[in-house]
Amino acid sequence: MSFVCKGMAVSAAALLIALPPASAADLKIGIKSEPSSMDPQFHVLVPNMQVSLAMFDPLVMMSPKLVAEPALAQSWKTVSDTVWEFKLRQGVKFSDGSPLTADDVVFTFDRIPKVPNSPTAFTLFTRQIAKVEAVDAGTVRFTTKQPYPLLVTDLANLPILSKVAASGPAPEGRTTTELNRGEGLVGTGPFKFVSWQKGADIVLERNPNYWGKASEWDKVIIRPMTNPAARSAALLSGDIDMMEDPPTADLEQLKANPKVEVSEGLAMRIIYVALDSFAEPSPGIPGVGSRNPLKDRRVREALSLALDRKALVSRVMAGAGVATGDIMPTPLAGALAARQAPPPADIAKAKALLAEAGYPDGFQMTLGTPNGRYVNDARVAQTIAAMWSRAGVKTEVSAVASPLYFKARDSFEYSAYLGGWGNSTGEVATTLRSLVGTRDAAKGSGASNGGRYSNPELDALLDKASGTMDDKAREEMLRKASEMALSDYAVLPIHFEVPTWALRKGLTYAARADQYTLPQGVVSAK
Repeated sequence: MSFVCKGMAVSAAALLIALPPASAADLKIGIKSEPSSMDPQFHVLVPNMQVSLAMFDPLVMMSPKLVAEPALAQSWKTVSDTVWEFKLRQGVKFSDGSPLTADDVVFTFDRIPKVPNSPTAFTLFTRQIAKVEAVDAGTVRFTTKQPYPLLVTDLANLPILSKVAASGPAPEGRTTTELNRGEGLVGTGPFKFVSWQKGADIVLERNPNYWGKASEWDKVIIRPMTNPAARSAALLSGDIDMMEDPPTADLEQLKANPKVEVSEGLAMRIIYVALDSFAEPSPGIPGVGSRNPLKDRRVREALSLALDRKALVSRVMAGAGVATGDIMPTPLAGALAARQAPPPADIAKAKALLAEAGYPDGFQMTLGTPNGRYVNDARVAQTIAAMWSRAGVKTEVSAVASPLYFKARDSFEYSAYLGGWGNSTGEVATTLRSLVGTRDAAKGSGASNGGRYSNPELDALLDKASGTMDDKAREEMLRKASEMALSDYAVLPIHFEVPTWALRKGLTYAARADQYTLPQGVVSAK
């Protein structure tokens, strides 16, 4: 097994110093991974979406505890099983002073499927929408392809663009490249765009036309800092005011530091391993000819049995993770109470299954992982590789920066990779559809299914559930779908992340279950 990870090693315990006060009007945030784009419709990725939601508003906004609340839509109602009407909030203006109308909403949804080269497309949230119409300037009508109970929560992931500002000669209007430069990046959110370049700070300033309560921050500086120790050092020295995901080794010291506030949220992100269920041969498995061992369910089960999830989380996560055997935590609809606890490891049975599948001496494999996207991701991958190697699957780790990782994942360069998925809908349907649904861009299915797993029976069950308005019946279908995916080892759940933020004393942040770091949520303690 080989593994390389360079970075600072700074202990918070050695930095328990007084934090100098920051400017009352400026807020500096250290984030663990930079966005791949400023285009609000380019990539379903937390670093992208949280920056978008600082500049743009969706029709519906999820609260920190994932309750749908009015945003640009002041109210909504069902006209029939497949028709919904949303009343827009009156008097809302974009940051350039132009008024929000229903035409902006129609333009936004028309643009989504036209955005090219999306690594994970926003059609994941629009797949059930057949038509979007402006009834009048303040009313938008959505017609779905079938009864669809999750429309409201899906809309929370779709910030509204300005038709005037974001139009252009390309099929999608303003291109992703143009939006990355700030051209047409005009929203209704609490902040507006100032500047951004890859690898540099994202700078925002207060939107004077914001319809809601004005932020206390004149300027927000969002600084990508992939190394958690560096983020911690910057917080404790006063270079930043807030950080995502403090180093797990320093978490207790930070909690005890009177100059620091720590905010922890509900665990709604699954960290999992995806396995190549398609390619022959698989790119990261040498020496087995054209065969792909991972297409054999017995091999996938063996890899799962080789993992001591409880020991892994105890050893690596230091309280920032909860070991599990399920794809989403309860009480999400479709989560399985019986699978919440991690399954026991069984190395002997894992070796027996490998031998039964024709690999008595195991095989070699490379495990891909981002380095800095998820909490301790590279260390988690290293520990998984060691466990697999003990079972006979000699595993090396390829740990790379997030942009390189996602490019490789989306180019199907990994036989196995460590991934993460956060859920903000209250049901497991979106998680299952994205991670293990058959890849189909037109249906918004399999958007993050880099292993290309496919099960038509599972797809059909998810389709049926998505059109079932009865909550109890839908939840039972989703539980069945979860069991189907997990019994086939479509992905291997590892643990749920516990989202954590650290702030300088005097600031508060309501921890969000979706793990978004939103500057508008940072307030001075009263």
